[in-house]
Amino acid sequence: MTTSLRIRIQLGALTALSLSGCVSTTPVMDRQFGDSLRATLASQVANPGAPRNANPVNGIDGRAARAAQERYEASFAQPQPSAEAPTLVRTK
Repeated sequence: MTTSLRIRIQLGALTALSLSGCVSTTPVMDRQFGDSLRATLASQVANPGAPRNANPVNGIDGRAARAAQERYEASFAQPQPSAEAPTLVRTK
């Protein structure tokens, strides 16, 4: 087999492989693509109409909420010293 024939065969195979990437997938698969994800996300929404609800939430006011959030965040910055954990086995 000559070198030029070998190169032509390799180029033909490479062209065929390259063109196979342009083939479209089945239309049925394309139509259903992402349906499972959308169904899963929709099932996790507790109240789909919540964004359209303009009524404010009744409960804690803004100042108290801010103070509670700041205390919560500060609890991670300076953890409280914990007492010695009780054990069942006495070591002394």
